[in-house]
Amino acid sequence: MILPNATLGVLGGGQLGRMFTLAAISMGYRVVVLDPDPHSPAGTIADQHIKADYHDHAALQLLGDACAAVTTEFENVPAESMEFLETLCAVRPHADSVRIAQDRIREKTFVQEQGLATAAFAAIYEDADIVAAMQTLRAPLLLKTASMGYDGKGQVQVGTLAEARTAHEQLGNTACVLEERIDLEHEVSVILARSVNGEKATYPVGENRHVNGILDTTLVPAALPPDIARNAVDMAIQLADSMNYCGVLAVEFFYTRQGELLINEIATRPHNSGHYTVDACATSQFEQQVRMMCGLPPGDTRSLSPVVMTNLLGDIWQQGEPAWQVVLNEANAHLHLYGKNEARPGRKMGHINCIADDLEQALATTAAIRKALSI
Repeated sequence: MILPNATLGVLGGGQLGRMFTLAAISMGYRVVVLDPDPHSPAGTIADQHIKADYHDHAALQLLGDACAAVTTEFENVPAESMEFLETLCAVRPHADSVRIAQDRIREKTFVQEQGLATAAFAAIYEDADIVAAMQTLRAPLLLKTASMGYDGKGQVQVGTLAEARTAHEQLGNTACVLEERIDLEHEVSVILARSVNGEKATYPVGENRHVNGILDTTLVPAALPPDIARNAVDMAIQLADSMNYCGVLAVEFFYTRQGELLINEIATRPHNSGHYTVDACATSQFEQQVRMMCGLPPGDTRSLSPVVMTNLLGDIWQQGEPAWQVVLNEANAHLHLYGKNEARPGRKMGHINCIADDLEQALATTAAIRKALSI
């Protein structure tokens, strides 16, 4: 076990790194952040901020020498850098897990190899792959870049061969997945923790609603039949076990109108849809991340109340500082701001968790706040 007063490292200094850092500091750990941004939200509150590129071996050496364990806040840290750190200290999750999540082709192939379902898809590298895929997949389709896409970026809806070719050119003729669009009932996610000893703890399933490809709200409990919710949890656990995973893992699902449960994506870190855990669960996903990387047993994941999480995007700053008193005057609304120095449309700047005795009440409080803030 790695106990308080030890130093922990995190690759990436965004909002997830910031919330990890806050959790670690509150538990008595010191934190070193490696992030090239001199104004990174996590770097500004960490004990040390190494301002360097993720490929910088001298910086990685400094991080590995200083830390008992290192984690990551996003998938796109080079897996090779994590492998280098593994020669210096504990790295959780390990590089192989992160590598799977970095590439949609690798990710979806891995999921199917475990006997789990995804939307029908084809790997696209060149024009011949598009031609072959259009003969087997049913439109409408989505063409997605295999790497670096998030929050709806790097995705184009297509319906014909000509549209698919044009979209591939628009995306730089890079490696992509072409997949069938799903007739959705709900999008849901499972957040789980798996320890270095294989102990597992799962959070309540969240129901996710997106706007323009960006997560807008997460509702807990999700409006799912109990057996479907159990299946989602079982599928997430199966994936974590198959990866010999250690850390917090998020698994996003499509629940179709036909009653199918399909895995969409995995995230080898805490997830936006798990922010509700900070105010509505016995242990937050960020404390859980600390516990997993330190070789501790998972914390209690039980729900303390129904909750609605709402993302705050930079759009609402366009007319000046939002009227935060609207949120702070609500006894059961909890405001979390990420300390970012520039608000831009579509940029995640914070979130609000509204808790209540029942979901309808939490939704009503959320609706009133959204109206006042023009969300």
